Amino acid sequence: MDRQIEHYVDGRRVPGRSGRSAPVFDPALGLQTGEVPLADRREVDAAVASAKAAFPAWAGSTPLRRARILNRFLRLLEERADELAAVITAEHGKVLSDAKGEIQRGMEVVEFATGIPQLLKGEVTENVGTRVDSHAFRQPLGVVAGITPFNFPAMVPMWMFPVALACGNCFVLKPSERDPSASLLIAEWLTEAGLPEGVFNVVQGDKEAVDALLEHPGVAAVSFVGSTPIARSIYQNAALHGKRAQALGGAKNHMIVMPDADLDQAVDALMGAAYGSAGERCMAISVAVPVGEETADRLVQKLVPKVRALKVGPGTDPEAEMGPLVTRAHRDKVVGYIDQGVREGAELLVDGRGLKLQGYEDGFFVGGSLFDRVTPEMTIYREEIFGPVLAVARAPDYATAARLINEHEYGNGTAIFTRDGDAAREFAHQIEVGMVGINVPIPVPMAFHSFGGWKASLFGDHHMHGPEGVRFYTRLKTITSRWPTGIRAGADFVMPTMK
Repeated sequence: MDRQIEHYVDGRRVPGRSGRSAPVFDPALGLQTGEVPLADRREVDAAVASAKAAFPAWAGSTPLRRARILNRFLRLLEERADELAAVITAEHGKVLSDAKGEIQRGMEVVEFATGIPQLLKGEVTENVGTRVDSHAFRQPLGVVAGITPFNFPAMVPMWMFPVALACGNCFVLKPSERDPSASLLIAEWLTEAGLPEGVFNVVQGDKEAVDALLEHPGVAAVSFVGSTPIARSIYQNAALHGKRAQALGGAKNHMIVMPDADLDQAVDALMGAAYGSAGERCMAISVAVPVGEETADRLVQKLVPKVRALKVGPGTDPEAEMGPLVTRAHRDKVVGYIDQGVREGAELLVDGRGLKLQGYEDGFFVGGSLFDRVTPEMTIYREEIFGPVLAVARAPDYATAARLINEHEYGNGTAIFTRDGDAAREFAHQIEVGMVGINVPIPVPMAFHSFGGWKASLFGDHHMHGPEGVRFYTRLKTITSRWPTGIRAGADFVMPTMK
């Protein structure tokens, strides 16, 4: 182990100086492969200072120039996607095809952001009053920060910084310390694409770096994706320090399977949505809700052999469908949830505990696990497991199934599989969840729409990327103007009105 990971400030990599660091692992082998520095407040100050110094010139540049730099960055991403995917797989553990998929979804946000000349067009009203005109436009906030999770080390940062940069802000990224290397490639490629020094900086770190960003007077806004307890804390702390914040939290996503659903389609959808990326997705389906006992029996009968046949292996294995979990501690946490489900009386149909692969005995693997007859009071139903564990919670009718979803504290994503248009429309309009799929298991919006949940899955008023992203990273200014005409009417001491 000799790979030293660094920060990125002023357009170049810089070593850590805090004296603190954390190990980085290859999850498939369970071996340490690198060391990441953990920034202290002085290092955060340096990154913010760099961004603040770069802001006036960057904000004053034309939207078209900013779009052209992002276009060059997009081309670099297209040309080097394999290189970035390999780095993601080496530190996160997900299979290469999934790593390439997250890069593609991130690139779509970059592509959206290149349309910023159109997206920043303002509004004008002529003659709001006699010879008085009003116009409005949106201006950048200044220095903004992104705090991102381990599960999508490329895509989630790209939910944030392309729109922020396109709007004229400067950006400080604090990626997960578990898989930090993707952030450095992204930073270097932005510089290569022509982004001026200081406009995009990376500080590696843990809670100390997060707290420093939240409390820093030079940071105007914070974007966050992670667990609900931390999202709530981030939002509250940011507000306490006068910052705009969008904080996306956890999820417990349900998929209703109606009696008329195409069951083979539903089963395939559940397999990918529950076990893809080893379940380490905030949009993973972790609860299947079949309506009626017959539907449930048929669904489980089809699921069991497919879960048992899941191809689990290192992310570099082209035949692997699912890789390891990100750390040993997280693997042990997921195994603890499976233990708890058994203790609380759920029926464990497929047990992924104790999985050992030849040549990868020390890897952080858990096999696909499947529970049946899960009830709402059980821990594995209430809490986000963030692992390859699917719970089947049977419902006697549609109303009960929908009520399960609406009564859960999370409201991130959900889906229904049915051929009945009336049931689908009722579901879409009445369900209390931010992102809804109809015969689509993971309804992540395209980049030109916005991403975000409801209830305990989102803290803040704005969703990520799309039009909401532009609104979050800008503030509205309205100008009302009248030019002298040679007519003087004298002072007016009442509230101005446009007579």
